[in-house]
Amino acid sequence: MREVERLIQEEKAKILGETAKISWQELERFYAQGKLILVSDTLNLVDVGYSISLDDATKIIEWMEQGLLLKQFDNQAKQWHEQKADVWSVVVHPWVLVQAVKDKD
Repeated sequence: MREVERLIQEEKAKILGETAKISWQELERFYAQGKLILVSDTLNLVDVGYSISLDDATKIIEWMEQGLLLKQFDNQAKQWHEQKADVWSVVVHPWVLVQAVKDKD
């Protein structure tokens, strides 16, 4: 494996290791502060975290324009609050990325 690929995989593994389920209630104050980004469940949370850690503006802007990354998501936030939901979360400074927990079919 090439060195660059190895380093990418190591960084993604680090992000994966820092990803965890957390109750929405524990994150609400960060949402109120504008520090959360909602990641569509069509995207891989670790890949998004990696792109943000690299400040890959092209990819981030593309996802935002497609509505796949959102900073304002009041309806979803309200729903999670009412459901006392858990979400996937990872910190990629200065942001906290959140993603819905998919139901198992």
